[in-house]
Amino acid sequence: MPSVTGDEREALEWLADRAAALGLEADLHQHDLAALRTHPQHPGEEAPRDELWGLTIRLPGTRPGRIALNGHVDVVSPGTEPWRLGPWSGAVEDGRLHGRGSVDMKGAVIAALHAMLALRETDHPEVVLMAVPSEEDGGLGTFAELERDDRFDAALLPEPTGLRVVCAQAGALTFKGEIRGVAAHAAERLAGHSAIDRYVKVHAAFAEHERAVNTNVENVLMRDLELPYPLLVGQVRAGEWSSMVPDQLHFEGRLGVPVGADLDQARADLQAVVDRALDDGLPRCVLTWEGGAFAPGTTDPEHPWVKTVQGALAAETGSAPLAGVPWGADMRLFTARGIPAVMVGTRGIELAHAVDEHVSTDELVTIARTMIRAIARAQF
Repeated sequence: MPSVTGDEREALEWLADRAAALGLEADLHQHDLAALRTHPQHPGEEAPRDELWGLTIRLPGTRPGRIALNGHVDVVSPGTEPWRLGPWSGAVEDGRLHGRGSVDMKGAVIAALHAMLALRETDHPEVVLMAVPSEEDGGLGTFAELERDDRFDAALLPEPTGLRVVCAQAGALTFKGEIRGVAAHAAERLAGHSAIDRYVKVHAAFAEHERAVNTNVENVLMRDLELPYPLLVGQVRAGEWSSMVPDQLHFEGRLGVPVGADLDQARADLQAVVDRALDDGLPRCVLTWEGGAFAPGTTDPEHPWVKTVQGALAAETGSAPLAGVPWGADMRLFTARGIPAVMVGTRGIELAHAVDEHVSTDELVTIARTMIRAIARAQF
């Protein structure tokens, strides 16, 4: 069923009913959206919404310890291109589950539910599955759940990591800017000052800043990536008339934030880049920072929980490489509270926001079995 960010309630209601029917403790609840929006650590939002629902599914423990499984049910829109099987088909064809969210990450949420059911047959710590909204636009769903209850010894998020154990994730910030110029007739171009020409200087400066940030990367797991901390301008709008020097340009982009970096410092550094590029006596461009604010996050690769999850994945696949990822995720909301957290999931991240998204059902089973092994082996 559709669960595009901002409209997740129906999917959460279905999941709550399904979990309860299977004998698990399901708690569907509405968060205080107004209070969360005034919280000093509010993680940002991009999608419009007038309500925020959450769901926790609990399996009581038979020994000490408390583990969070965390997965988001919100998905990005299907886009405008046609899907071969439809974005909400849920079709299984040749061993692959099709539809928006199959990879990212409703398939993994269902895998976590299966893991909890299997754990009833063995000795285990308490397990709480957080099925959350609003991950795609900043992580407000997980933030709200942790405000409600953060008494966890460890967390596992089955995001699509390519069958690797991820314990380092980059941060990400969205920004907007307006560049002013001086209008003039095209035939008298020299009498004006093109906002596009000014922006070209900024664009080149952004490329240089990206190179600098990605030189001598400190985190060893992030260092293995081709581009750990991308800086992208994804929208540019300028000009009103083909024969008029444009006096205004708007741009929007995404800034990758290194592991260990401070978000405010990252914002200040990019503003300084813009200021140096536009040191020409014309009006300054002040960046604004809206939407999701994904801080970076990391868990010590030597932490016992990381080793436990590695061992569980290796038992299923024969290997369990550690990795870092260049995208933001809710893992950092756990690590920010001192909760050791890792991500481990299927292949297919390149399909996550694409047309005809699909995932291997065998790999979903592998991830469910990995969760079972890790939780059964965990000692706190």
